[in-house]
Amino acid sequence: MLRDIDLNEISDGKLYHNNDMVKAGCGGCKNCSSCCRGMGSSIILDPLDLMRLCTGLKQTFDELMDNAIELNVVDGIILPNIKMSGSDESCTFLNSDGRCSIHPLRPGICRLFPLGRFYEKDSFKYFLQIRECPKPNKSKVKIRKWIDTPDIGKYEKYISDWHYFVKGLRERITAPGGAELMKTFSMYVLKTFFRQPYDADKDFYEQFYKRLETAKKAVGTF
Repeated sequence: MLRDIDLNEISDGKLYHNNDMVKAGCGGCKNCSSCCRGMGSSIILDPLDLMRLCTGLKQTFDELMDNAIELNVVDGIILPNIKMSGSDESCTFLNSDGRCSIHPLRPGICRLFPLGRFYEKDSFKYFLQIRECPKPNKSKVKIRKWIDTPDIGKYEKYISDWHYFVKGLRERITAPGGAELMKTFSMYVLKTFFRQPYDADKDFYEQFYKRLETAKKAVGTF
């Protein structure tokens, strides 16, 4: 999700790499689930998030659509996000004890919080959001450990490549005469990167980049 923000207003004013230490440790979020409630449609899923959920829960994209995720327009492109439910708008996967029931499968945005990503020059750095998490006295933790994702180098490259691919689609849509491409691009992205299952026994990144290469060529023909 694109955000027009002043980093100095929402962060400590610094940009970080994955080997840096930041005050993000919240002691296991004991007695707190604030970041799992009232998030609207902001927990946007990327293809790796969806693959983890589908394989871990043994559900298809369409089955997840029945109870756990939904589609919304994100800066011109239709993408899936985690659904909030109930009077307190809690995450679908938050259990009765206020704990995440899919913690090993949690989406990248959840792994990142309360960090954010600042994109520039076809890459990104991390920043620490200082007003989002209410837990006091946070401890320092290394970013790569906090994100808890194997092959962090591959993961970061994937995140960057996915971001700039979607950003390119948005730029096409907002260009003169591009409005009619919104539905075409969105349906293509959903089918290619989300509805079509990934093979859990094969490397996700290899599968993703094959699809990305095909998608870039296909988008150029629209």
